[in-house]
Formats: sequence, structure tokens, C-alpha cells
Amino acid sequence: MAIEFAKAVQYWTAFVIFGAMTTLENDYLRVSIRPKGAELTSLLHKSSGIEHLWQADPGVWGWHAPNLFPVVGGCLNNQLLIDGKTYPIERHGFARQSLFETTESTTTHAIFTLRSSDATRVHFPYEFEFQIMYELDGPRLSITYRVVNQDEQTIFFSIGAHPAFTVPFFVNEAYDDYFIEFEKEEPLETHMLSAGGYFTGETKAVSTEDNRLQLTTHLFDQDALVFKNLTSRRVTLRSDRHNHSVTVDYPQFPYLGLWAKPGAPFVCIEPWLGCADSEGQPEPIQQKEAIQNVAEGDIFEAMFSITVA
Repeated sequence: MAIEFAKAVQYWTAFVIFGAMTTLENDYLRVSIRPKGAELTSLLHKSSGIEHLWQADPGVWGWHAPNLFPVVGGCLNNQLLIDGKTYPIERHGFARQSLFETTESTTTHAIFTLRSSDATRVHFPYEFEFQIMYELDGPRLSITYRVVNQDEQTIFFSIGAHPAFTVPFFVNEAYDDYFIEFEKEEPLETHMLSAGGYFTGETKAVSTEDNRLQLTTHLFDQDALVFKNLTSRRVTLRSDRHNHSVTVDYPQFPYLGLWAKPGAPFVCIEPWLGCADSEGQPEPIQQKEAIQNVAEGDIFEAMFSITVA
């Protein structure tokens, strides 16, 4: 009885802090999204019973699939320079730590909204709505980012995804049974990051076989692999040992990051519209690499999708 009561208290505490979980479901997938960060927390393939999303072990890496806004990666001095003023900003921005409102929800569709407030203006002095839309269609989950400009000027921002997929899929497999298959056969070149997470200006060739990048426990020993010049707009996580796979399509995202904590049983596949700063001097937000913008009264949208087979 005491254990059951403790569990009930724990559940209610989580509910009060993070809000009610939203579940979407069809014949193929069941997914869950929490209001904190509008973060995907479960991606269950129903016929196989495979939970494809990393379950945020806090002793390893305590996230599932954070949404990155209004910056991707780190900013020099942890600051944004906007109109001659500096604003404190944490790595990957504040959206992943913010409580979103569930503004629309059906069995297979949900919209989460974060509105500008006194709390966001401390870090990002614009008037906006940031919406994240989840939609199930067969074995595919599409995620759409929408930035609504409610300001009287152009808004500049970066945006990106950071979903972590569990590897291996089955307990009798190894991490290095898996590989990332790129849509096209092309040379891969990663842009190197400093110990602080900023680009150094150096690049390094990444070894592949045909269009396959083999996963190994040491692949990410030097931080993320960041690709800025890919022609591929689709990658698939798969193994030669079975036909199960996870495909990420990112037609509107020119940058792609791959990352895992070294030795951890997951891999992040991260479509980005923006990236970390480079070593050197901070630049005004409108001059940052890969920065996005949306004019007064306009709406910005970008979509990527995850397909499970």
C-alpha cells in the first residue's frame, strides 16, 4: 500500500509540474508528447512492440527528443546579440525547458504552442508564437515547426530537432550491428567542434561504405558529426540482421547533426535550420550562420518526419 501511495504521489507531482501527457495513436504507431518542451517521449511501433525513442535515462542523457528554439547549439558567451544588446541564452535555447499549451488535440494530431512572455523576453526580445504540430499518417509521424511573427519587425532565429533513437532495437544485438544509410552516395565531411561546442573552422572526412555510416561506440568520441553540405535529405537507421528501420526525412533542413553520448545505447538524428557559433567574436543575430527569419505578420514553417518500418 505504501509503495502504491508513493507511486501515486510521484505521478501527481509529475502531472502538476509538467502537465498532462498527450497520446496519439493509429494502427501503426502510438506516440506520447509532454507539455514541457512539447517533447516527444515515446515512439512505439505497435506490431513489433519496439519502443524506438530513447527513454531519457538521467544517468546517461536525460532527454528524449528536445525541440531547439530560438537557437541551435551554443552561442559565444551564452549570449545573443540583438540590436546592440546582449541577451543570456542557454545551449539549444529555452523552448525545451518551457511549458507549452496544448492548443489542439485529436486521436492522430496535436498542436503545442509557446507564446512570448516576460520570461522569454529576458532571452529573446521578440513577440511570437512558436507552435509544434505532430501528425500521424500510417507509419509516419510528421513534426512541423511554425513561428508566427507577432512583432513589428523581422524576427531572426534558429530552429532544430534532436530526437534520440534507441540502438539496438533488440536485446540480443550490439550497437555496431547498426548503420545510418544516407539517401544518396556522397562524401561525408564533418565540421569540427571545440571543447566548448563551437565550430573551429576545421573539417574532417567521415569514412563510409557506399552510402552507409557504420555506428560504433567510438564514433562520437569527438562530439557530434555535423554535416552542412549534404545532398541527401533522408537517412535511415537500420541493421542487416532484420528489416526493422527508422527513417528521418528532412526536405527543408540543410544541416544535419548525428550524436550520441559515447558508449550510450542511442543515436540522435538532428535536422537543423541553424547551428552553433564559430570560435571568435560574437556576431549580431542576423549575421549568424544559417539564421532564419520571418517578416512582420508572416508565418515560418518547416517540417520533418519519422517513419517506422
